[in-house]
Amino acid sequence: MQAFLEKLTPADAEFELARAIDPERLPAHIAIIMDGNGRWARRRHLPRVAGHEAGMQATRVTVETCARLGIKILTLYAFSTENWKRPRGEVETLWRLLRKYLRRELPEMLRHGVRLRVIGRLEALPEGVRRDVFEAVETSASNRGMLLNVALNYSGRAELVDAVTALLEEARAANRLAGLKVTEEAIAAHLYTAGLPDPDLLIRTSGEMRISNFLLWQIAYTELYLTETLWPDFWRRDRRFGGLSGGSGVRPSEECLATALSARTP
Repeated sequence: MQAFLEKLTPADAEFELARAIDPERLPAHIAIIMDGNGRWARRRHLPRVAGHEAGMQATRVTVETCARLGIKILTLYAFSTENWKRPRGEVETLWRLLRKYLRRELPEMLRHGVRLRVIGRLEALPEGVRRDVFEAVETSASNRGMLLNVALNYSGRAELVDAVTALLEEARAANRLAGLKVTEEAIAAHLYTAGLPDPDLLIRTSGEMRISNFLLWQIAYTELYLTETLWPDFWRRDRRFGGLSGGSGVRPSEECLATALSARTP
């Protein structure tokens, strides 16, 4: 938390919001549905790829700031199983941007002690993407700072199916299928997030009032923070995003993670 405050000055819009955050009530685990890249680009009469590039910059600031705040786990919904239905060119762009992000940001992640983990049906990822992701996971495995948990080719329903399937396969292999008792603890132990605490706070950008098949089991008691702000505009700092928004006439949002944290209910 102190590291985050040291990055701000009284002139920053987030300064007073950050001071309003109770360090004792910081969530240990934050999950984010990063939505609105396409609409961000459309409002600026830009191609969708520009929105995804702007969203990638917002992701970079998110990871850095959460690490400085002392957040233990940050889970990002990066690519859902439903995203395969998008135009092929857009899907390929998303994978290209992910690989670009890993190459460019891995040194910074290592500097901040961030450890990368990925969840989802990873066997379906393109070979090059899978290779780069696993290399980044291995490179950061010894870090002891924030855990960055990235959901790729992820579906909450698929996660539950896979967990129950694993339970059944284990019982069948041990010849105890007839006496198998499925408990909440057993299912939790076979989720992609096994061993991690459930999210304390789920943030969704873009104004959608749904959770879009994300962490269906894990967010049963999670506090929700929904905002109409589009993902690339969620941050006050680094607003230009490589000049993409210049001259658009769209007023940027004043909202940031500090707003979500200071708004948490006691």
